[in-house]
Amino acid sequence: MSRRIVGWWFVAVLGAASVLISGCAHSVDPDELPGVYRNGKTGGEITLDSDGTFTATDLSTDAHTDPEDLHGQWEFVDSSGSDFVYLDIDERGIGEVSGVQLYARGEGKVEFSLPDGSWSLALTKVSAQ
Repeated sequence: MSRRIVGWWFVAVLGAASVLISGCAHSVDPDELPGVYRNGKTGGEITLDSDGTFTATDLSTDAHTDPEDLHGQWEFVDSSGSDFVYLDIDERGIGEVSGVQLYARGEGKVEFSLPDGSWSLALTKVSAQ
């Protein structure tokens, strides 16, 4: 009996969380994503090209990572919780993160998220590609 109660509570909490998250989600048109995005404070920049490739200059995805230059492929993921751009980073070695999620926040903004859910770096679109 207690298993059923625990299971019911788990489903209820999961359902409530999905409602809250979906309320925070921004609808994004993937055709409008290509362009140059920049963080005014750090100078970090990422270019999402319309051919599905990206380049990033002086970019740090969190407070514990030194800025670096990256390149690879990007793909828009239309998720029911929150739309995001998956960055598949080229030339990563064993033990290094090769994929990063860049969340589309609407109004020409994209942001990296930390594992605790807080936002670490916001970039604003400065030109279309």
